[in-house]
Amino acid sequence: MEDSKKEEVASTSGEVKDVEGEPKKLKYPRAIPFIISNEFCERFNYYGMRTILVLYLTRKLDYDDDTATVLYHSFTTLVYFMCVIGAIISDSWLGKFRTILYLSLVYVGGSTLIALGAIPTWDVDARIMTIFGLLLIAIGSGGIKPCVAAFGGEQFKMPEQAKYLAVFFSMFYFAVNSGSFVSTMLTPILREDVKCFGDDDCFSLAFGVPGMLMITSIIIFLLGKPLYKIVAPAGNMFMKVSKCIWTAIRTRSKEKSVNPREHWLDYSEKRWGQQLVDETRILLNVLRLYIPLPVFWALFDQQGSRWTFQATRMDGDLGFWTIKPDQMQVINPLLILVFIPLYEVAFYPLLSMIGIRRPLQKLTLGGIFAGVSFVISAIIEMQLEDTYAVLPKAGESQLRIFNGMNCDYNVETSLADHATFVLKAKEMFEEKYVRVSGQQSFTYNFSSNSNDPACNAEISGQFAMEEHKQISYFVNNRDGSALNLMRYEDETDKSSKGYPLFRVLGNTAQNTTIVFKDLDSGDLFNRHTNGTFVYDIVDSYPSRYEILVDGKPTKEYTLRLGGVYAIIVGEEGNDYWTEAIVVTEPNSVNMLWLVPQYVVMTLGEVMFSITGLEFSFTQAPESMKSVLQGCWQLTVAIGNLIVVIVAEAKFFDAQKWEFIMFAVLMFVDMGIFAVLAYYYKAIPLKNYDEDDANTTLPIEDKKNGDGLDNPTFSKSE
Repeated sequence: MEDSKKEEVASTSGEVKDVEGEPKKLKYPRAIPFIISNEFCERFNYYGMRTILVLYLTRKLDYDDDTATVLYHSFTTLVYFMCVIGAIISDSWLGKFRTILYLSLVYVGGSTLIALGAIPTWDVDARIMTIFGLLLIAIGSGGIKPCVAAFGGEQFKMPEQAKYLAVFFSMFYFAVNSGSFVSTMLTPILREDVKCFGDDDCFSLAFGVPGMLMITSIIIFLLGKPLYKIVAPAGNMFMKVSKCIWTAIRTRSKEKSVNPREHWLDYSEKRWGQQLVDETRILLNVLRLYIPLPVFWALFDQQGSRWTFQATRMDGDLGFWTIKPDQMQVINPLLILVFIPLYEVAFYPLLSMIGIRRPLQKLTLGGIFAGVSFVISAIIEMQLEDTYAVLPKAGESQLRIFNGMNCDYNVETSLADHATFVLKAKEMFEEKYVRVSGQQSFTYNFSSNSNDPACNAEISGQFAMEEHKQISYFVNNRDGSALNLMRYEDETDKSSKGYPLFRVLGNTAQNTTIVFKDLDSGDLFNRHTNGTFVYDIVDSYPSRYEILVDGKPTKEYTLRLGGVYAIIVGEEGNDYWTEAIVVTEPNSVNMLWLVPQYVVMTLGEVMFSITGLEFSFTQAPESMKSVLQGCWQLTVAIGNLIVVIVAEAKFFDAQKWEFIMFAVLMFVDMGIFAVLAYYYKAIPLKNYDEDDANTTLPIEDKKNGDGLDNPTFSKSE
């Protein structure tokens, strides 16, 4: 053999060296770009779909806000419960590659069902398709969540490629958050700015594009197969721990009196060995700190539900651009990418100066930040309440009179505080607090001093009022006949969809065509040909409209988000006129006021999520790190379950009180956590050699073979 020919030898440290004793530099695994690209596409699909989900549930499937919140958080709960199932399937039966592949196909099926169900021209039950689609997505997304990062980590040879592994997890984390950022920005645009199938929006496209990205992710994943290092399943530690605990409980109940042991887990030593027993004790010691953690996730994941609904009650107009309510969620992944480096170079050094250095201190502060963010959201909600419609309470009714005549009328009534008043031409009289018990009538008399023969009429009668009802009357002389008042039950509450609502009141000949032309898009729509004079209330896309009556332009008017309007159309000679009356004020608080609560929540997320996982993993034995990852995902699931319970119970009539409740719950929860952290003591980790010599090592000295802890991600990805 030539002297220049070199052979590889293994050093005692495990590092690969050549015959001259120099380390051999291993190439970066070529499979990694396929795994990173796969993760970007999958996260694009998941967050893109989830961003617009609650608006789809309310605007298209007609669920109320509480039901939509329950469905949203039930879905998220199932996703994170499935993380444990996916880990068990992967480690015990299929292995990571096949688990990712098979469950990704299930994932695509769910995304396809939702996108197809959103096509309004199909004769399908969109609700059933959506629920079934969400179920499949939860199984697929949750099942592959614990596998992808670990599968990428298996492509590296350790400990020789420890630095490469750190780079991989940084790239993986960037793919997660960049996929979230891009989709959260794009899908609301596809939803609202694109019109399809005759609708003012296009939810089918907004769901379909992320679904196509999920198909792309599978193709990319399969293309990399020849390059993958595929490790066979080696048994699931989660199952072993569960069996160890169950054995200890069962044996202790039988042997407690005759065979007392120092710790209750020691009763499973005979069946599972001392090492598993000791490591399970360490795991449970760490998990005790997990007890309060679900409350944080209960607050955090409301960014996609309650906070999105809050944004629908606000004004997104910036002058040069209009923010969509669901686009506010883009702030979180954007700030995550900014805050991670800022924490290392600025925030943590500043916190250290005031004595906050230890991980559990940082984790507690992160939870407090989450509570503060909900205090801010409650304050914003209090400001929003001034723009909400006032609805009649017990013992009350509301009266509105719309004047469809071009005449002023002197009105005499038996209403308290309104014995006489003047009803102006083309305007509205309103009394929101009419005292009524059950059903009650109040007399009225209308008269006019106008010289116009069409106005010079007098009419008397009674207002028929009902408790809890909003009653409106429309003054008109339809078809030129005698003056009369048309009664109808009104609706003045803001649309749950966030869109403007309006009702046309027509003092014109019957079957007059009233058309609204969107001046921004040029679209025409005619929603007012039912042949009546008081038309059904409808919602429409916020825009500036030209109102045409029998083809003649009569008025240009802007319908704004959250506004409720009465559009009065009258006829005078051969001409028509139109007047718009604001019944409920449109949204006036700008969406940018939500930015502070998102900033504070993201500050808390970085400290809570990353610090919490890093601390937990360093405290756990090497064999228990995957179990701990599964338990962390379960805290997210339980947190979302808390939101489901609160939303379903409907404890509060006003949203502000629910926000305050969650803030107080978070502060109390962090108080409990602080107590648990104060009394927390690490259990020493034992080193089990071939002779089972129990040599005790300080827990902080125990490291992975590569010197790195398991990867952590801010969104528990």
